[in-house]
Amino acid sequence: MGIPDPLTCLLRNLYAGQEATVRTGQGTDWFQIGKGVRQGCILSPCLFNLYAEHIMRNAGLEEAQAGIKIAGRNINNLRYADDTTLMAVSEEELKSFLMKVKGENEKVGLKLNIQKTKIMSSGPITSWQIDGKTVAEFIFLGSKITADGDCSHEIKRHLFLGRKVMTNLDSILKSRDITLPTKGCLVKAMVFPVVIYGCESWTIKKPEHRGIDAFELWCWRRLLRVPWTVRRSDQSILKETSPGCSLKDWFIDVEAEIPILWPPDAKS
Repeated sequence: MGIPDPLTCLLRNLYAGQEATVRTGQGTDWFQIGKGVRQGCILSPCLFNLYAEHIMRNAGLEEAQAGIKIAGRNINNLRYADDTTLMAVSEEELKSFLMKVKGENEKVGLKLNIQKTKIMSSGPITSWQIDGKTVAEFIFLGSKITADGDCSHEIKRHLFLGRKVMTNLDSILKSRDITLPTKGCLVKAMVFPVVIYGCESWTIKKPEHRGIDAFELWCWRRLLRVPWTVRRSDQSILKETSPGCSLKDWFIDVEAEIPILWPPDAKS
């Protein structure tokens, strides 16, 4: 993988002859550590990523002209630490990917747990012959991915979580010692990020847009202690809070970062 020999030697010496003990009262006897990375070491995430990259390269997935085409680039796997998602356009292609990854894992002492492997298809599965649970949805990095691509339930879930955070801030928002601009900054820093987390994978339709707008106005009304029963226009609420940018603008800012996935050699 192009790693210099001196660096490899340093890492080997760092891990050679490791011992540990469990702190239980007097402590256990010291024992040798033969597997894994050092917990809490800043090198550990990088080393694990290199390990995973080695497996994927040997499996041939990085060079394979297969998978789902996104922005002119073939994507057949998504990885974050030990969470790996394989993507293919057919059952046969997915089976091939899975068996290659399984074989390379076994070569380096890792085991692919088929029982924990979840399979999701946008169409009916006709000839799947590998054990694994077939699901209509699954959670990936905190976001719910569904077979039909419907994000309405996920968006509602995040709006609900945002309401919980906003409610928990009540004691702060009621304080007379905190200025209105500071309270607005708290809402933007603690509530809005909860709502937009994972929004890069969302398909937002008109009903969801209306729900997002309603949630934002609910936040500002709660901040100003203005109930819905009070006849006051939304424009006057926004004018008093002066949010600067709306919650939908946050979505646009996040979505604007997506083009960084465009391959370096692609033409704009």
